[in-house]
Amino acid sequence: MARDQLRVLSALDSARTQWYHFTAIIIAGMGFFTDAYDLFCVSLITKLLGRVYYTDLSSPNPGTLPPNVAAFVNGSAFIGTLSGQLFFGWLGDRLGRKKVYGFTLLLMVVCSITSGMSFGTTPKAVMATLCFSRFWLGVGIGGDYPLSAVIMSEYANKKTRGAFIAAVFAMQGFGILFGGIVAIIVSAAFNNHYSAPPYDVDRAGSTRKEADFVWRIIVVFGAIPAALTFYWRMKMPETARYTALVEKNTKQATADMSKVLQEDISEDDDDAKSVILGGNWGLFSRQFLRRHGLHLLATMSTWFFLDIAFYSQNLFQKDIFSKVGWIPEASTMSATEEVFWIARAQTLIALCGTVPGYWFTVAFIDVIGRFWIQLMGFFMMTVFMLGLAFPYNYWIQGNHHVGFVVMYGFTFFFANFGPNATTFIVPAEIFPARLRSTCHGISAAAGKAGAIVGSFGFLYASQGKRGEDRSKGYSAGIGVRNSLFLLAISNLMGLIMTLFVPESKGKSLEEISRENEDEMDDYNA
Repeated sequence: MARDQLRVLSALDSARTQWYHFTAIIIAGMGFFTDAYDLFCVSLITKLLGRVYYTDLSSPNPGTLPPNVAAFVNGSAFIGTLSGQLFFGWLGDRLGRKKVYGFTLLLMVVCSITSGMSFGTTPKAVMATLCFSRFWLGVGIGGDYPLSAVIMSEYANKKTRGAFIAAVFAMQGFGILFGGIVAIIVSAAFNNHYSAPPYDVDRAGSTRKEADFVWRIIVVFGAIPAALTFYWRMKMPETARYTALVEKNTKQATADMSKVLQEDISEDDDDAKSVILGGNWGLFSRQFLRRHGLHLLATMSTWFFLDIAFYSQNLFQKDIFSKVGWIPEASTMSATEEVFWIARAQTLIALCGTVPGYWFTVAFIDVIGRFWIQLMGFFMMTVFMLGLAFPYNYWIQGNHHVGFVVMYGFTFFFANFGPNATTFIVPAEIFPARLRSTCHGISAAAGKAGAIVGSFGFLYASQGKRGEDRSKGYSAGIGVRNSLFLLAISNLMGLIMTLFVPESKGKSLEEISRENEDEMDDYNA
């Protein structure tokens, strides 16, 4: 039998959209802005790192990162992110959302700076210190996932909750876009002041010593937006749902939300005690398995399959664009000129496909619903990925790269107007308050496991069978075309698992999670 809801939570669910909602979106969103900037800026600088530290002047092609180094430069942050999602997700339920929220941001700021200050007397030492900093940067980023999602979910009203959480996540798109813009400005400035000939004209002169500062400036820049919001994170009160339902302090929750909502909210102590008297079963209990076991499996698997495709596309778009001829041959450019072309390509994709997709989700998620947007997104990603894979030989011949880029952009659009947003939103809504951050962290960690599979796997799998079709130091793979088929299969698996994800549109968090139901309801059902 369902119990009545606390008045303070009813007030939050029915609250009109106010300034504090937008403040929370900005404070939480700037964390995601930084997350995306830091995670994806590495795709802008890996070619430059290869030139600066691994150029062999006897080779007709510029230097590239060795396979094992490239794998860890790309993957170290993801391993840290996975760890942070699990640890801070659990900690957010144990200590409270606010108490650990500021620490994750501080960790991101410090590690962004130390990444740019990576030192060493040998290339191996520089890469080792860079990977070390990026691992801990990832830990901070990982903590931001469950905490930002859950805080926004617990602050929002039930009518526009999906749009508010999606708006926080949409800042990821601006982070990717900003990363490209920063790289364009920095590389253009260095090209202007320290011009260098192409590699095929002057191998030694094509990578000037000043190029080493380019990647460091790009990486360090990620600390600025996070640092600007640190003070405001510290000023946010704990969410009323955590205070009332987990700490069972309805008086404090009512006082906090009265200030936030700027209205008088009263709560009868006896009534409150009867409402919050619920089960204390944990994550590994039969009750959780019965109520939410399938839900957790669905949120984990859909996020896992999505991130295999999403991060493969994002991290290695520079390699794919080079193969289809949208970016000139590396040997025809200087080191900083190559950064400019890669950043230009990533920025155009972000501007035309990535960012619009996020904001389409913001506009329609509380109209169409999470389930249908996710189902549609996975379906369209599968269609467009197959549209790239089947005629792949056509795309790489002649002057067809524009069509390829348009199709590629659509996969990003439907990833973000689809499962990339909804897999973030749903786990912040469907689990009980005392396990919400933990379950979101577990779901997100499954996603990052997919990102690790994508970042390591695609790097090797996309190499061609012929020597001229693969990068130096790599063994033969299955090629880009067959790799695109694998990504399409991953999207199709995500679509299938979406069928087990519940719809949460328009419902209170307590209704969705069944937190206001007695345990006996499980046995009477």
